[in-house]
Amino acid sequence: MKELPHKVQNGHRPMLEGDTFRFECRPDLKCFTRCCRNADMYLYPYDIIRLKNRLGVPSERFLEQHTFTAFRDNPYFPSVMLKMSDTDSNACPFLTDEGCTIYEDRPISCRTYPLERAVARAGTNADRIDCYFIARHSYCLGHNQFRQWTVEDWIENQQIREYNEMNNLWVEIDTIFRNKPWGEQAINSPALKMSFMACFNLDRFKNFIRESTFLSRFEVTPEKIEQIMNSDVELMKFGFKWVKFFLTGKGPLEQKK
Repeated sequence: MKELPHKVQNGHRPMLEGDTFRFECRPDLKCFTRCCRNADMYLYPYDIIRLKNRLGVPSERFLEQHTFTAFRDNPYFPSVMLKMSDTDSNACPFLTDEGCTIYEDRPISCRTYPLERAVARAGTNADRIDCYFIARHSYCLGHNQFRQWTVEDWIENQQIREYNEMNNLWVEIDTIFRNKPWGEQAINSPALKMSFMACFNLDRFKNFIRESTFLSRFEVTPEKIEQIMNSDVELMKFGFKWVKFFLTGKGPLEQKK
């Protein structure tokens, strides 16, 4: 998921409404699973939810075992990257000879390919502008197949819509991080560590809500408490709201008087 460019660059233009592209990925193609090796893959908060629940492990264990952090396109907040295996092929840890073992819960980067989504940071989550580009790798034979798609067809077929809705919420928070809210403390800021926990380490964030003075300091209804304790998605959304309030003083959360 990239930031929407202000203008078309390097001769690439976004897919327009009604445009079609050809693509099909099948086990009988010689390139099958080639894209699952040496991948530089970003993981977003909703990806973490789907993957850690698929594996049946707490978020902290998933992050420790399967990810690393690096400062990439955002110099003020670390990106979470999928850790490739230590084998010579540097394959995805969830890849076997038969294919992907977590296919139904695969991350958005895998799910969207061969498209790449770019998102505008301006606007609200309800009207956020996005567009799609075709990503081409020279080894990929899927582009030479005859099945045709529109962007909408692909979004429906790959069940991308829910991921996009969740990632639109993340864009707003990531935009706050890009404004260097930590001040001079930069990456050593306790606020950065707390924000990372609320966005990516949801099981720890849940424990923080339960075991700290959080609920005595914020107005949270019993219904909302039940929601966030029983739904990772609701917990993620609540975490985003808390981060926004924590860093900007804005948002729907209110402190108790």
